[in-house]
Amino acid sequence: MAWYPGAKKLELQPESDSQQAIRPTQLIMHSIVANWTARRTYEFWRDSTTLESHFGIGYGERDIAQYIGTETRADANAGANRRSDGTGAISVETASNSKASDPWNASQVEELIALGVWAHQRHGIPLRICRTSGDPGFGYHSMFAAWSTSGTACPGPARIKQFKTLVFPAIVARATGKTTDPTNPPKEDTAVPLSTADVKKIWTTDGILAAPSTAAKGNTHWTADSYVRDIHARIRAVQGTLDATNATIRTMAEALAARDEAVDVEALVTRIETAIKGVTVRLETES
Repeated sequence: MAWYPGAKKLELQPESDSQQAIRPTQLIMHSIVANWTARRTYEFWRDSTTLESHFGIGYGERDIAQYIGTETRADANAGANRRSDGTGAISVETASNSKASDPWNASQVEELIALGVWAHQRHGIPLRICRTSGDPGFGYHSMFAAWSTSGTACPGPARIKQFKTLVFPAIVARATGKTTDPTNPPKEDTAVPLSTADVKKIWTTDGILAAPSTAAKGNTHWTADSYVRDIHARIRAVQGTLDATNATIRTMAEALAARDEAVDVEALVTRIETAIKGVTVRLETES
């Protein structure tokens, strides 16, 4: 079992101990089609599926984690997971937008290069692009039909171009000593804009925000959308109560004025409202 020192170790169990051993001869790059950190990818593998990758890379600097040792099978590459001769592929999932249409950012490119160099040095993966589905080397998920169960465009056209023109050439250059410097980050802003689907997922994802104490029994978490809707409903209710209170105050003041001409309705209403505001301010400062 081999662990990459440049990644945070988040070991998946029981897969890490129970799945077959492999002799890694390939490294295959993927996009996970989600704006996830390396830890969030680990949680997805752990809680939501029987699949997994060896590595996950987020958008942030040095956000890389390893979930299974590289000499143990990980199930992300279909026919390349483990072959009958015991060889198999190292799989690397990378964060992307919801359409897998964005390029790898500078941090992701650097992590892929550093990991590729390590895989070459640690496991002897040859510095070439795979020529067939079983040929040792480096590749990307959609390169061969045997690497997916039902066809895929992963990791997306922009990243396939980067693999061919930037990432793989840089792995070769660094591994052969032609360069040792990390890839220079671009000067322009590399922030990835959120799509409408990304924003919707953020608002509707459950299991993150703890529910308020007033929530129904057994409902331990609320989505952000539920919180905003609840706050809106409560504000509307308070506003309704306030309007009713103001109307009551005015009715009472007018009733008093009808019995006593010396009563100034507007002055009385103003005095009552000022007193209410004073109580509100005092409660806010004491809480």
